[in-house]
Amino acid sequence: MTAPVVLLERPAEGVALIRINRPEARNALNLEVRKLIAQYLIELGEDGAIRCIVLTGNDKSFAAGADIKEMAGAGSIDMMLRGTHKLWRVIAACPKPVIAAVNGFALGGGCELAMTCDIIIAGESARFGQPEVKIGIIPGGGGTQRLIRAVGKYKAMKICLTGDIFSAKEAYEMGLVSELVPDAEVEKRAVALAQQIAGLPPLAVQQIKEVVLAGQDASLDAALRLETKASQVLFSSRDQKEGMQAFIEKRKPRWEGK
Repeated sequence: MTAPVVLLERPAEGVALIRINRPEARNALNLEVRKLIAQYLIELGEDGAIRCIVLTGNDKSFAAGADIKEMAGAGSIDMMLRGTHKLWRVIAACPKPVIAAVNGFALGGGCELAMTCDIIIAGESARFGQPEVKIGIIPGGGGTQRLIRAVGKYKAMKICLTGDIFSAKEAYEMGLVSELVPDAEVEKRAVALAQQIAGLPPLAVQQIKEVVLAGQDASLDAALRLETKASQVLFSSRDQKEGMQAFIEKRKPRWEGK
């Protein structure tokens, strides 16, 4: 029996883990993998028991890129009809924070997938890159746009125009990676961070993700208005009342997500 190409695990209370499982292909992202990741994220976004999600691969590859064999003979209409760009938007649309736990290669579509997540934890030996130019195409899953927002124009231009692979240390120093840890600690650290976030008031967590993403491309004035409204809305929640009362009473709060 063939193992599923994407696995869903629940390693801790409030935490789900999505694991890309194509080790024979360095976790190359074929259409089946992309659709399953999107499907799981939609389901987990609606699951009240889950408050944070980890997305990972294996110790050799997070995802080494798109499945070139699947794409090589495709035409422009084929690529348009696949709609793969829409699948990655599911991560931003997911109300729960998504943490990428990256070991090994995160290249091309794999790097783009990591960049759609809200936090990136990388192992010291991880490698990143957008090498699409070397096979006659450009990053088509958000690489040219998310990368420039993460690291700035000049670093993004060099990465995309050369197709060079760069280290996790370089990625961390340029602001692409949130946290750098020993290779053996990547998944453990990502799950621990997910547990920490899962233990916080879910409505506030959801609003932070929504406001940060919505505001990043807005004017400062418009983004501040979004922040103000979200902050004001939370004062109608039970969690706000519980959090402040618990602070006053010097006790641990009990979050309801309401």
